[in-house]
Amino acid sequence: MFTGDRSGDWLYAALHRAGYANQPQATGVDDGLVLTDAYVATVVRCAPPDNKPTPRERDRCLPFLVRELELLTQVRAILALGAFAWDGTLRALAKLGHATPKPRPAFGHAAQAMVGPYALVGSYHVSQQNTFTGRLTEPMLDAVFAQVSAFLAGPP
Repeated sequence: MFTGDRSGDWLYAALHRAGYANQPQATGVDDGLVLTDAYVATVVRCAPPDNKPTPRERDRCLPFLVRELELLTQVRAILALGAFAWDGTLRALAKLGHATPKPRPAFGHAAQAMVGPYALVGSYHVSQQNTFTGRLTEPMLDAVFAQVSAFLAGPP
């Protein structure tokens, strides 16, 4: 996922700077990329028209994310790239039996919510729409990875 495109350039470079990837790029299946203590998942598993997934597509794909989270028993933090991923993650966690906090956590860049045993952190998506316009900058992306790393390190 995100391999060989500009969104991936941003994501994998940030993963590398944060220490979760052995190299700053993903160009293909045999490029040598290794993620450590990180996994890239998605709420929607296809590239929808105009790159705008619908709630119907989300709902049809949600069981895949639920199953991945069931199998990934060591996950403690989830970084949601965009409001759509934030919403889908809350829905997936609810299907796993983790009640959505009340009031429902609102998405925002660097927003954080505890949902069951998971820290859910929000970030603007790494899409060109956000990176070319400056809505998302490298320091902003690095800051949310630092936020995730701080949570994983435990209390100060």
